[in-house]
Amino acid sequence: MTGMLPLLILSTSLVPAVVIFFLPEAATRVRAAVNLIGALAKLPLVGLILDGVAAGEQYELRYTLVPGLDFLLRIDALSLLFLSLSAFLWLLTTLYALAYLRDGANQSRFFGFFSLCVAATTGIAMSGSLITFFLFYELLTLSTWPLVAHRGDARSIASGSHYLAYTLAGSTALLLGIVWLEGQVGPVEFAAQTGIAGADPNTLRWIFLLMVGGLGVKAALFPLHSWLPAAMVAPAPVSALLHAVAVVKAGAFGIVRVVYDVFGIGLVTDLGLGVPLAAVASFTIIYGSLRALNQSDIKRRLAYSTVSQVSYIILGTGLAGPTAMIGGLVHLIHQGLMKVTLFFCAGALAETLHIYRIQEVDGCGRRMPVTMLAFSICAVGMIGLPPVAGFVSKWYLGTGAIEAGQIWVLFVLAGSSVLNALYFLPILYRTWFRPATGTWREPLTPLPAAKVWGLVSPAVATAVASLASGLLAAAQPFSPLGWATLIVTRDYGP
Repeated sequence: MTGMLPLLILSTSLVPAVVIFFLPEAATRVRAAVNLIGALAKLPLVGLILDGVAAGEQYELRYTLVPGLDFLLRIDALSLLFLSLSAFLWLLTTLYALAYLRDGANQSRFFGFFSLCVAATTGIAMSGSLITFFLFYELLTLSTWPLVAHRGDARSIASGSHYLAYTLAGSTALLLGIVWLEGQVGPVEFAAQTGIAGADPNTLRWIFLLMVGGLGVKAALFPLHSWLPAAMVAPAPVSALLHAVAVVKAGAFGIVRVVYDVFGIGLVTDLGLGVPLAAVASFTIIYGSLRALNQSDIKRRLAYSTVSQVSYIILGTGLAGPTAMIGGLVHLIHQGLMKVTLFFCAGALAETLHIYRIQEVDGCGRRMPVTMLAFSICAVGMIGLPPVAGFVSKWYLGTGAIEAGQIWVLFVLAGSSVLNALYFLPILYRTWFRPATGTWREPLTPLPAAKVWGLVSPAVATAVASLASGLLAAAQPFSPLGWATLIVTRDYGP
């Protein structure tokens, strides 16, 4: 049974994807039911294995593709960190998407690829080897492209092509790195002895550059990030999926796997690769924040914020000290909770008040107080102020930087927090303290109650989770911080 659990978890999103593709457009209730049943089924399955993984058990399914090369699904503590995030946010994003796209066109196509995207993300989380990871990584690329281009207009098609060009180029680099490495040492499984340390150091440096560069496209590392702001033409549920659940997190998670489980932290340090990786992440953090300052479109400002925020994960990975590693891993969860809330709220503003630009939010806190309170909580968290989850991430990254002797990182974190304040606080000020000046003051056609509930309740749930993750960070072992600490101290610590 333990060997079948990874397959059961994968099937909760793969089976709905297949079913939904064959549903007629008119089958609205059936399509919604299939979506929700799949999302709801995944949560207890993930919960079922929490205790086992915490106790050190692994859940593994292995199938031989060709002699010497296996398709391997394995759930360990690091897998479960990413898997839990995707399971929780998939349910809420599904509820949101059903409301957002109510009466929209091509819903079977949209929700089919939506579920396929989540299946790919689930597979990435559970991959136990480089080749398995790559197969799901490519499935993620191909399943998200139709979502980016969903509206079908010229701008959406152009953005989809931009996205595809970047991500396929990144996948090519990743594949070259995998083939080169496995040609040197044989098939590579995560958390397994591969003999990699005996390979030529210069060869390993080039392989590392190819693999991290390829993964860095989806992780939106500078200068490989431009597809992400361009993809903001997609509907808000897709933006939430790209930024918080799937694509950028797959890239960051892949880099974590390469550093922790392919090369190993000790070898990365010996090869002199950790600090350069942290430096690239640090530059991306500042660059993304500076670009966010210049955006007047709400979703594009949030997109550049993602460019900055995801690199906190990579920064903690590159610093390699235990505390910094905990800060980077826990930010994988914290950033997902906070950023999905912000995109949920941006979509609700667009659907309810037709607000797309920052200059239009004046006074909307009085019209949509619950939505804008959720937005405000997570904006404060992004800045890094207590008691929201973002503060915990930055505290551990800063402490870890001191522990690793990289004091310069403190200036990066402080500068990023100042820049975050500069691009989030004006939105909050306009929302709560400026009088309404936008056209939304005129009577608008009220949305159906079910649609309003579907747009607002997921944002409230993720905002509460963001706040709880900060307030209850010390609640061991199943808080995000507790789980990240377990991963590092048990599996990757000195």
